[in-house]
Amino acid sequence: MKKFIQNTLFFSVIAAILYLLFLFLWGRFAPGVLKPNINYFMGSYGHMFSRVSEAKQLEQKDILFLGSSHAYRGFDTRIFEEKGYSCFNLGSSAQTPIQTEILLKRYVDQIRPKCVIFEVYPPAFGSEGVESSLDLIANDVNDWNNVKMAFKIHNIKTYNTLVYGIIQDQMGEKKSFVEARIKEKDTYIPGGYVEKEVAHYQPSSLPEKKITFREDQLEALIEIVSLLKARKVQTILVYAPIPSVNYKRYVNTPYFDSTMSKFAPYYNFNQSLSLNDSLHFYDSHHLNQNGVEVFNQHMIEVLEEDGTLPLK
Repeated sequence: MKKFIQNTLFFSVIAAILYLLFLFLWGRFAPGVLKPNINYFMGSYGHMFSRVSEAKQLEQKDILFLGSSHAYRGFDTRIFEEKGYSCFNLGSSAQTPIQTEILLKRYVDQIRPKCVIFEVYPPAFGSEGVESSLDLIANDVNDWNNVKMAFKIHNIKTYNTLVYGIIQDQMGEKKSFVEARIKEKDTYIPGGYVEKEVAHYQPSSLPEKKITFREDQLEALIEIVSLLKARKVQTILVYAPIPSVNYKRYVNTPYFDSTMSKFAPYYNFNQSLSLNDSLHFYDSHHLNQNGVEVFNQHMIEVLEEDGTLPLK
């Protein structure tokens, strides 16, 4: 029995070493098409690397924006700055509440916002969070929070990418990386916003969908609200505008609205702002710059009238 245990331990150690070696070599040298379960790209779509690099140098801000691409492409920090609010945008591609919670734990005590505006997009609450987990692993620090995130998501792509990312971190890869400010039609604006060259959406009919909630995403939202409440930070939940053809496809939006309203002041700007699907959006769920400017001006007016924005 003793010999069996020794052999098992020996085999486990050797297997772990070989796994790490193979994962590193495969992730480093194999073409992308041959490594579908390792998805590690520093400076990937959305300028997350630039955003978190800037976040680490910040001082106190009035407003912190969080959420998916609708946040970093939908809340133009320059417009809020012009209105007298210092702010930073910490959104990320496909960010779900699980990743939002991690980012808050890392940066809220440094940024010390008076107010957090959290963009809540219905599909994020039904998502496992794999895509956003990969973005976070490749572009931010890999700490114990990321390990817990990987176990919560429980996906082979997240596990492999995290292990590969930890190896890359130990090699100091992120220390020397510099992300381009302009990538094709995207321009990173200091403050966390990404401006896209203006394009126009050509709407077409979309199939009906039902909004669903994963338990782990709701638990993360509860933790987010609790964390901010403990720090006396005003929390505002915002459903940013999407094209009407997309908005109308969801058959149970009132259920989503009522659920969000239980957690914090909640604004569904699809109901209070009338935008044109072609003029104000560049795809089926993102505002173009023309739409962003109209939306941001309207949102500031509404929140100031309600007294939910922090005093200047």
